[in-house]
Amino acid sequence: MLLLWKRTFRIATTILKHSRLLYPKINFRSLSTGNTKVSCEDHEPSFLDSVMIYYDKAARFSGVSEKTLSHLKAPDCSLQVTFPIEIEDDKVEILTGYRVHHSRHLLPVKGVEEQEVSALAALMTYKCAIVDVPFGGAKGGIAIDPKKFTVAQLERITRRYTVELCQKAFIGPGVDVPAPDVGTGAREMAWIMDTYRQFHPNDVDSIGCVTGKPISLGGVRGRNEATGIGVYYCVREFLSYPEVQKATGLSEKIRDKRIVIQGFGKVGYFAAKFFEKNGAKIIGIGEKECGAYNPNGINIEELFNYHVKTGTFRGAPNVDVIEDTLKILELDCDILIPAALERQIGLKNVTKINAKIIGEAANGPITPGANDILNEKGIIILPDLLLNAGGVTVSYFEWLKNLSHMRFGRMTKKWDELGKSKLVELVENNVGRHLTEAERKNIVHGAEELDLVYSGLEDTMIGACQETRSTATSKGLDFRTAAFVNAIQKISAVYEGDRELKINITNISNLPYPTRDQNSK
Repeated sequence: MLLLWKRTFRIATTILKHSRLLYPKINFRSLSTGNTKVSCEDHEPSFLDSVMIYYDKAARFSGVSEKTLSHLKAPDCSLQVTFPIEIEDDKVEILTGYRVHHSRHLLPVKGVEEQEVSALAALMTYKCAIVDVPFGGAKGGIAIDPKKFTVAQLERITRRYTVELCQKAFIGPGVDVPAPDVGTGAREMAWIMDTYRQFHPNDVDSIGCVTGKPISLGGVRGRNEATGIGVYYCVREFLSYPEVQKATGLSEKIRDKRIVIQGFGKVGYFAAKFFEKNGAKIIGIGEKECGAYNPNGINIEELFNYHVKTGTFRGAPNVDVIEDTLKILELDCDILIPAALERQIGLKNVTKINAKIIGEAANGPITPGANDILNEKGIIILPDLLLNAGGVTVSYFEWLKNLSHMRFGRMTKKWDELGKSKLVELVENNVGRHLTEAERKNIVHGAEELDLVYSGLEDTMIGACQETRSTATSKGLDFRTAAFVNAIQKISAVYEGDRELKINITNISNLPYPTRDQNSK
């Protein structure tokens, strides 16, 4: 009882720390996505202020000079454009668009109210550094609700926004490479690319001005699901660490873990699909209007097809509907994946969270005050700048593909198959047994583009997890602060001319070795 009282007292003290005096209210305007469902008190910091609070905390442990830290914190430049669009014959709307370059320590940069865009641009800077993608960070958007416009109107809006970026040199394969986010997809990226190419008809690399394109227009296989799969790889990796197992009481395998996912867009859907494929039980899924719950596990493909057809979970087979979609976050589970929007876990609901691990697939889903309370409760938080970096990682692969003008695997697939085939023949002759056609095909198969993308993504995410773990262990930090420290150190090394900086991974003998083997689920 004494230990329980002490923990309760610490949590209560943490709640009191995050009072109105500590975090002044900053106006936050919801944009095209309509993010009105948040769980924050009015006095909690804005999305941008939250990112800066996490940054400031990590800066103290980074060993980087104050001068460099100040330079890394502020955005390099910000563009706001307004332009008229003829919606109907007699109606014109004046629209506002933004593009923020947070850091141009490396070019190009990657990435709607200005504060939100600035926060996302800052996260993109740190995200790229975490996964060793040699880009700076940027973000942009147009302040509209896309559901209120026709496809033709959206195309005119997107193309006009791109014209503004072209005229002001805010887009290009070596300058700024946009990618899809909430409310956009491959279609919009194709419009942007086509408009850019009209301005730069002689640019041989113009196809690399944007990523997330359709495959037929230079996109890369695996980009659609990249963020969701990256979430899966990271959660699987952290579960293999003995210290995480000890803190949570969970085993190292994904199989039979009870998982709740808030958000059923591309990130939430693909994360759910890969967790389910590897034996996890997805017991709850939330979308914009309501949630779906089944303690025995939801059939992801069945629910997804129903949602595509009807636009809701209401009436879906084999699930109970939770009308208040925010309540999905409070379900008892092993792993909670917020994969929707920012500020979903705040002081209003943080004490009701019943997960052992929270994996931030969304950007900024936990406020700083809630983050401190969750840490006090012993809940493991896997931070957004690490967990959802799979998207920008595969965007980098797409950009490389565009600059090389060649599909991945084109030069190596048949050569690999030939070498493997000869090796199989040698083994068959020595052991006196011949493989079946199916066995031979499985072994000899040369890597396709999708195989290479998945392999590169898995290697990147595991490496970033290991670096984060190493810094957290050596400095006694939580994983979010450790990830920020690594990002700050890597970016500062570029500013200070040392591009060869590598995070010192603690000697393997000093860390418990992951128990997961290559085939565990």
